[in-house]
Amino acid sequence: MKLRPFAHLLLLPSLLWTSCRSPVDEPGSNLPGKCESESPVIAPQKTDILFVIDNSGSMEEEQNAIATELPAFLEALKEGSGVSQDFRVGVITTSVYRLAMFQGQEQYREYTRESGRLQRVPDAAGNPTDERFIDGADPYVLEKFRRLVIQGTDGSGQETPFEAVRLAVTEPLVSTPGVENGNAGFLRDGARLLVAVVTDEEDCSTIQRPPPVWVSDDTSIDNCSEQSHLLTPVEEYFATFQQLRDSTGASRQVLWATIGPVALSDKRAELIRDTTPDGVFVRNVDCPTSYGPGHRQRAMAEAFDQGLDNLDSICRENYRDTLLRIAELATVAQSIEVVNLPDPRLVQVELTRANDEVERCSVAAGDLRYEASTETYPARLFFQSSCLRRADDKKVEVKVLCAG
Repeated sequence: MKLRPFAHLLLLPSLLWTSCRSPVDEPGSNLPGKCESESPVIAPQKTDILFVIDNSGSMEEEQNAIATELPAFLEALKEGSGVSQDFRVGVITTSVYRLAMFQGQEQYREYTRESGRLQRVPDAAGNPTDERFIDGADPYVLEKFRRLVIQGTDGSGQETPFEAVRLAVTEPLVSTPGVENGNAGFLRDGARLLVAVVTDEEDCSTIQRPPPVWVSDDTSIDNCSEQSHLLTPVEEYFATFQQLRDSTGASRQVLWATIGPVALSDKRAELIRDTTPDGVFVRNVDCPTSYGPGHRQRAMAEAFDQGLDNLDSICRENYRDTLLRIAELATVAQSIEVVNLPDPRLVQVELTRANDEVERCSVAAGDLRYEASTETYPARLFFQSSCLRRADDKKVEVKVLCAG
């Protein structure tokens, strides 16, 4: 059937209205009708940093070396890779339990004052206070942090950093108030968790009590490696850390770094027996101050980062560069929380690189991904493809494009 001229005239306004309709007028739209004077706000990036310090008898020099380089570490945290940082730090030890065999007798000990519990911040005289973690804005953060990482050397000789972290970030400790020797208040909603393990021995973690693996006073034997099939698998611990959620139900991003018993040259884990005038000692290859290979330590680091940028050797003469790389993990997030963002189709992020080049990214181009807010989760932009953020970025700006 042919339309009469009058019918064409009736349809024309409707067609024009449809083709020229503004997205502002679409049902349910929250697009602005005019440009706003204020840009979307990037909220400070929140990171809760948990150091896991080996406090066994061989760790005095390493603890002091970490404390020496903390100024550079904290300065790198505060610079923040172009985004304001809101961080806090706490310390636990690698001591959870020890099952030892001496003269054919089995001796079991549980380290009840440690076992994943945040350690008390000492005062200037070395006396423990009620403070269990330090906010980055604390004017005395450096002095307190330095005192806190010196955990002494009377801890367990059966190092269990994975189990210590599991206890620290799960129930019941994660909800137990500090006055009851718990960790409540340390992990914040919307904050990432960065775990930094510092140890010269292999992980010997298991969720079983008493543990099925024991250590002896024979320094030529690495019981934890030889009995590793009895330990809780690294994959099981990794899965636990990946499934952490905050009190709103949002997934908690977990980052992991290790300064451990791996080779100085290539970070490999390989057992050797070193014969010295004092006896035979198990060590990791190319790591003379280690006390065993770091197979499990390396495996955990690799589970979080296949490039192993998060792993370094405990046998380095100093840890400045190592701690700077760990600070990068804490500061360079590939997502940011945003507010005052009316529509992701109009968002443009400008990254100012170290050479002052400005790279522009958008959801439309596919190098940004937007996740809308809910009643419990904030809105976030995720960097991807060619727009991944870098540690030396100078600035991150979020803008909304609009007509005029």
